[in-house]
Amino acid sequence: MKAAVLVFLALISTVAFASGAPWFRWQNIHDRTVICSQIKPGEAWVLFQGPFMESGCKKPGYPQ
Repeated sequence: MKAAVLVFLALISTVAFASGAPWFRWQNIHDRTVICSQIKPGEAWVLFQGPFMESGCKKPGYPQ
């Protein structure tokens, strides 16, 4: 029982120190539209700029 509690506490402590995912600017290869997203929007999109700290893709860097 003590081991299960220790494992649970260890898992909780790692989640407490997790940071957010970075944002990137993606460009559409067909019409050159640029959007800000944390994940690739689809096959027609290529990485344009990044990483950024927030969803506006204005402040460069990784989230803290």
